[in-house]
Amino acid sequence: MPLRFCKSRTYHDPLHGAISLNGGDAVEALLIRLIDTPAFQRLRRIRQLDTAFFTFHGAEGSRFTHSVGVLQVTRRLFDKLAHRYPELRPYRAVTLASALLHDIGHAPFSHAGEEIFGCRHEVWTARILREDPQVGTLLAEFDPQLPTQMQQVLQKQFPLPLVGQLISSQLDCDRFDYLMRDSLLTGAQYGHLDLDRILTVLDYDPETGSLSIPARKGLGAIEHYLVVRYFMYTQVYQHPKSLCARFILERLFRRAEALLQRGEIELDPILSAWCWASLAAQKGDPFELPLPLYLAADDIIFSYPMRLWAMSGKDPILADLSRRYLERDLFKARNITQLSEEQRQTLVAAVQAKMLRDGLDPESYLGIRSAHVQGYSFYDQGIQLKTERGYEEIAHLSPLVRALVETQRQVWLIFPRPYGDIVEGVLSA
Repeated sequence: MPLRFCKSRTYHDPLHGAISLNGGDAVEALLIRLIDTPAFQRLRRIRQLDTAFFTFHGAEGSRFTHSVGVLQVTRRLFDKLAHRYPELRPYRAVTLASALLHDIGHAPFSHAGEEIFGCRHEVWTARILREDPQVGTLLAEFDPQLPTQMQQVLQKQFPLPLVGQLISSQLDCDRFDYLMRDSLLTGAQYGHLDLDRILTVLDYDPETGSLSIPARKGLGAIEHYLVVRYFMYTQVYQHPKSLCARFILERLFRRAEALLQRGEIELDPILSAWCWASLAAQKGDPFELPLPLYLAADDIIFSYPMRLWAMSGKDPILADLSRRYLERDLFKARNITQLSEEQRQTLVAAVQAKMLRDGLDPESYLGIRSAHVQGYSFYDQGIQLKTERGYEEIAHLSPLVRALVETQRQVWLIFPRPYGDIVEGVLSA
């Protein structure tokens, strides 16, 4: 491993304070260089919370800021464990590099973009580790095995379970950072975590190679974390205004794709390639692009055409949807969870009929969206707490967690505001 040192770096973070990377430490020098790659700098131009800024005006944080925060939380926890268990020290590079780069493959508009275009950021993160000349070269120069090891972490196949658990599990450093950061930036009070307490109770089990949480010390802290996560999903991440903004964003790109197919619109090479890849994904094919074209896209690149579409007026639907998104002239969301499927279809048919009489395209202006929330699930073996009887599932120990297991589903009708009277009339009939 070459000792490539560099100038130290400090990031002043609104959540964690000063995040200092020591350029005289080989691992942290690698992290500094990875941060400086174009692929990672691109994350500055992708909002962490996609359309949530329409509802929470402070939600302007980027994937870059979040990724550096995840690195900081992971470093705090890993270094604490490695001090207690020296056998962990050789895994510091793969752990911290994986934490830093875990979101490097995100699409424009973050999770909303994944839904619109049919791509998964985990897949593209893996491709970047393999194919990006700067990222891949830095990793391989540090340790020829590091790129392969990080792929194993992404695929949850790394031989030491602890490493993958710190990056992606029911109780990982990614969640710790985004719950706290999103709470801070949105102004919502639901996401206040006792991070210090959580990091104090998390331990390592040398026999299993996994995270270990003592039930006596950790149960309360983990219960609080799961409740925080539940409320952030119900009150912030799936806020009806965000659903409406996502709906408009999806429909305007669907309209652009339809016009592109018919040869009625010209798009720049980047957006054109993305739209054709999206159309293929809608037919069941993989979302495929050359990596440089994928990395050329960000929120700014994909927002700029909306202004041109709104001004041109060549296609009234595309122009109106673009204007609505840019000016926050959002649709209305009406909760119809209580309706049967037959009642929902009756409601949709009534609104569709009125839209057609008004000359509106229901395909672009009307839709049903579902939001699912499960405060806790058993995937990836759930969360195991260490008791005097051995490891036990947290839901078996906590009535509070058992109450969070049930999936909550909300169904929303999304439509332009002038049709509110029609909707309420049908619902009250």
